This record gives sequence, structure tokens and C-alpha cells, in this order.
Amino acid sequence: MRRPPSTRDLDSDTGPSCSRQDFCQYPGMFRWLVLFCLALPACSGSKNTAYQPLEGDILFQSLPNDPGMDLVDAIEGSTESPYSHCGMVFREGDDWKVIEAIGPVKETPLDDYIGRGRGQKFWAYRFDEAKRKHIPAALVAMKEDLGKPYDPRYRFDSEAIYCSELIFRGWKSATGEDLGKVVKLGDLKWERYKPVIEAIEGKGNLPLDREMITPRDLAKAKELKQVHP
Repeated sequence: MRRPPSTRDLDSDTGPSCSRQDFCQYPGMFRWLVLFCLALPACSGSKNTAYQPLEGDILFQSLPNDPGMDLVDAIEGSTESPYSHCGMVFREGDDWKVIEAIGPVKETPLDDYIGRGRGQKFWAYRFDEAKRKHIPAALVAMKEDLGKPYDPRYRFDSEAIYCSELIFRGWKSATGEDLGKVVKLGDLKWERYKPVIEAIEGKGNLPLDREMITPRDLAKAKELKQVHP
């Protein structure tokens, strides 16, 4: 079993999961969120026999919310949802994988993705049959973002990408249509998480007019239906 990366590994040019440059782009608590989430799949041997994957499925999960994971609590609390992360399933040869924006945009084995979630719980949503023809093009577009850094500011741009934005961008590129409802930060229950927002944006800076697509609002898209659990 491959051991989880240590801080020493991350300072090495041969670290197992990410380089010093990748790691150091995240200030303070966000470094530890990224480190924790990158390390967990290596420790997981989870298998899930009840869920039968289909390419294009979107898997939502609750990320670990141990001390220091304030961003996870902020995402779930401000949206009043258990969904703090999501990714899209695809098949590569005989292997099932998930493309996701966590740390950098990357491809993760399906079992590792499931094993990372809090209690290994996840929710799978599937596109309506009439929309499935767009999945290959959406995946091609999403893979163009591979390697881009994570965006804890939740902005719509192409420089850094957050989880639900990755899927939203891919679908928009393939269809010209939105997937789910775009909301503003000010529409969410953000008040309790003001310190977290200011840690990202700077003291006194609350971009309440910033538009974003949250995991919760992506899951509510009319094109999707829940198939697991």
C-alpha cells in the first residue's frame, strides 16, 4: 500500500502526489485541506458493489471536515447541503475514474474517490437519456482543464477551477447550456462563514455579488436524476 504523502515529500521534487509549487499555492488552512484530500485516496481500499457506474454520472460527496477543514464546513453550511465536492465518472479502458477539481484538476480512480468521502458516502446523479449524447464532448472539454489549480474563491474564469465549475464548464462547452442554477454568494447562508471568506478574499472583502455554481445547485439541475443511494 502506498503511504500518504508527508510535508517532507511535498518539499521534494519527487513527492508522490504533488510538487512544492502545487502545494505552496494554497495559503494556511487550504494547504492542509488539499494535503488531506490528496493523501486519503492512497489509504483507501474501498469497493462499492451497489452502485453501477455509467459514464457521465456526477458523484457528490461530503469531504472530511476534521479541524482545519473550515472551507468544507463553509461550503456545506452556506448551501445547507451535505455536498461539498463533486466529480464526473468516465471509463478509461477497463477502469472507472472520476475527473475532479480537488487540488489540481485531475483524474482519480473511482474507488479512491468513493473512499475519500466522509463515511465513504456518496450520491450519484445521472443525465436523462436525451442528454447523454453530449457527455463525450463535455468530458473532452473538462479534460482540457487538467492540471489547473483549485479556486477557493469560486470565480467563473479559466485560470483556476473549483469542482462544480469544472462540470458546469464542460457541459456549457458541449451544449451551450447551463447545468443547474447560477447563484450569488449573497444568496447563500454565508454570514456564519465570514471569517472563512475573509481568509480567502482579505479582511473586509465580501464579494456578495460574485456568481457561482455550487455543488448543491448543480445537483438540482433538471437534466439530472439521483440514482444512488
